[in-house]
Order: sequence, then C-alpha cells, then structure tokens
Amino acid sequence: MRRPTFRGLSLRSPAFFAAAGLFLIVSWTLFASVHFREPSTLGDKEFERRFPLAWRHIQTFHGKQGAWYIPPEWIGDDEDPPSNILDAVRLASRVAMADPAKQIRFSNVPLLVHQTWIRAKLDTLNLDVVSYVEQWLAYATSSQHGPMAYFLWDNDGLAALFREYEPDFYNQSLSLFSPVEQTDIFRILVCKLFGGIYGDMDTVPLQPPSTWIRPSDIAQWTDDQTGKTYGYPLPSKAHPDADPQQDRPVNLVLGLEADTDPASDSYWRMGYEYPVQLTQWALASAPKHPVLSRFMDDLTAQVRAVKEKVQRQSPANYPAALRAQMSRLDPLTLTGPAAITLSTMSWLKDELDFRWEAVTGLTDGGRAKLVSDVLVLPITAFSPGRGKYGNMGSKPIGDPDARLAHSAQGSWRRFDLKVELGKFCRTVFGLCRDWSKVPG
Repeated sequence: MRRPTFRGLSLRSPAFFAAAGLFLIVSWTLFASVHFREPSTLGDKEFERRFPLAWRHIQTFHGKQGAWYIPPEWIGDDEDPPSNILDAVRLASRVAMADPAKQIRFSNVPLLVHQTWIRAKLDTLNLDVVSYVEQWLAYATSSQHGPMAYFLWDNDGLAALFREYEPDFYNQSLSLFSPVEQTDIFRILVCKLFGGIYGDMDTVPLQPPSTWIRPSDIAQWTDDQTGKTYGYPLPSKAHPDADPQQDRPVNLVLGLEADTDPASDSYWRMGYEYPVQLTQWALASAPKHPVLSRFMDDLTAQVRAVKEKVQRQSPANYPAALRAQMSRLDPLTLTGPAAITLSTMSWLKDELDFRWEAVTGLTDGGRAKLVSDVLVLPITAFSPGRGKYGNMGSKPIGDPDARLAHSAQGSWRRFDLKVELGKFCRTVFGLCRDWSKVPG
C-alpha cells in the first residue's frame, strides 16, 4: 500500500516531521501563553477592591453546595433565606417562572445564571476568569438590566443535584464519566430542571442576558432549499395581533461554534463533528425543554449499550472493562458539543422534518433563526472575534450580535502530543480524521 502523501510529501519523510515539529513548538508556545496563567494571588483587601461583587457574593459567602445571589425582592418577608444551593435554585426558579419580567424577553427562559467550579471560591482561578465572574454578577445585581439570580455550583452541589433528581443515573453511571464529562451533563440537567442561562467559567457576557433576544432574531425566515417558512410572524398588516413579548415564542437558546459548507471537508479538518455545530460553553433554556430531555435519554441509552456490550464480552472483568470502554469514548460526541447538536437536530427533524444545515449564517450575513421554539443564534453570538483561519462568519467582539465571549481557558485543556499532531495532520494534509481531539 502506498504511503499517504501531500503534494509528494510522504507522511514518514524527514520534511513532514520537520514541519510537524515546528507546528508543535508553535502550538505549545501559544497554548502555554493562554492556558497556563497563574491563579489569583491577591490579598483579601486587594481582591475586595478589584472584585467587590465576587468578594461579597462568592468569596465570603457562607452556604452549602456552592454560592449564590438571589435578588432580595425575590425572597418573601415570611421566607427564610435558603441555606443550600438546591433550595436556593428551587426558590429562584419558582419566582422567575411566575413573572415574565424575570425572564429573557420574548422567551420563557428565567433569568438564572448557572456556573460551576470545583469549589465556591475564586482564589484558584486566574484574574481574567475572576473578572468574568464579576461581570456576570454585575448584570445580576443591576437594577437597569436585571436583576438576575446567580449560582456557582461546587462539586458537592453537582453531586446533590444528580443524587436528588437523577438517582439511578447517579448511582449506576455518573462515576463512569470524567469530571469534564460530568460538567457537560450538569449544564444540560440544571437547565432542564430549573431553566436559566449556563456559561462556562471562562465566558464573559458582553450584553445583559435579559436583552439577548431581539425582534429580528425571532422574525420569520424561509429555507431557500425546501421553501418552508419558520419563525414568529412579527406585528404587521398581515399579523396585527402578534405580540412576541406576550406570546414569548422562545424556550431554548443555542449558538453556533462551527458554521461551514457541508459540501466541503473543512468542518472535520477543523476538528468538528458536523458542518454546522452548536457550542455548549453557553446555552439558555426554559425548564423541561424536550431537546434537553432527549440529550439525557440519548446519553442514558449510550451508557446502557456499552454496559450490555461489556457484560457480553467481559463478564468476568466487568467493572474494569466497563471503565476502560467508557474511557475510550470521545467526550466531544458523548457529552460535548456534538452531543447537544445531535439532540437538537434530531428533535427538530422529528418535530418538523427540519433540514439542519438551514440554520447556517454563511449565506445571509449571520442571521439568527427560530425553529419551533428553538432559537439558534449565529456564530458571532457566543463565539465572536475569531481569527482569520476558521472564522466562519464570526464578527468582532464589539459587534451588536456578540452576546458572550469565550476565552477557551478550559481546565480540561493540556498539551497532548498526539492531539496536536492530529490537529496538524488534519489541517494541513486532510488526514488523521479519526484521531482523538481530546487529551488522553
């Protein structure tokens, strides 16, 4: 069999390894400069001066299972303040769902912000991330753009959530997932149960979440291939009684992280599973959305299938074999962006026979698209300011379409030689498609 080549260059030639070596050196330098920033080392007084909201509502907060801020007016005079995060989120969700003023406009999404970290303290985070948390809290405590409730779930809070609301999954399956995968599942589950806005710790809101949806985002639009029309009929002569604020047509808000031509191979060369793929570093939902239920159902079914396979093939060594098999699954497709993309597009296909690639923004300047009650925002919404390579229509951070920015400082990221070499091989040569994209 002939060795694969690229313009005559063998993948085993010295020139290939020289090019790969140079790529890895540059990758490591860039990676280290972004991801290995020192954690906060500020003294208490300086911390309080620079980040007064984070200091008050997180760093010096005393509660179980995490830290939280609930606007004082949301708690009745005859109610005791909650002592743990589960009681706190139940209270806030109940109050917000009863009052449209406490929801993202044109939607039923309650103004609750969910984030998660190992512990509900910020002294293990670098100062950029602390500043992002400060901005979330600034919007939460604002009388002009809020108020919102804010929840920082720690590891005990995550365990309590799974234990109480998904006991079978907690007892039988949760330990099979890595901490990163558990966080992936948490974000879906917490929005499914209580509703709200989820943002990774390394995300910063660029606009108040209460204003993330505009009338133009929900307006009717037509798929130019099928001729089908979707969206909400805004007030007009044809629809004089339409009232998007009263009807509140949105129940799920998602954003794109990949937007490529399905006819090309650019999506997998950039490491994506689908040509048009959703991000999961930010999302927002009303409680009990069926897309989020489908995500949990699909995940449970995958775990069940793995367990049955291992039981058949390795019954004598079942526990160890099961963990080994689960560890070989790709987190990106198991619990990550590809998983939420699959759940969304399959649900829309079943409900409306919807053509998923129609949500692309490449051909219309990056327009948001409402399909059923799912609003898919363009790539600029949650991924603005991308560079020239892999831009996919992303506009600058200052663009009005930019709602949130992601600095990609995920705790799961670390240098992995095979991952970086696979990235080089896919990008430059169009090979190594199935190599892992996640550090082992």
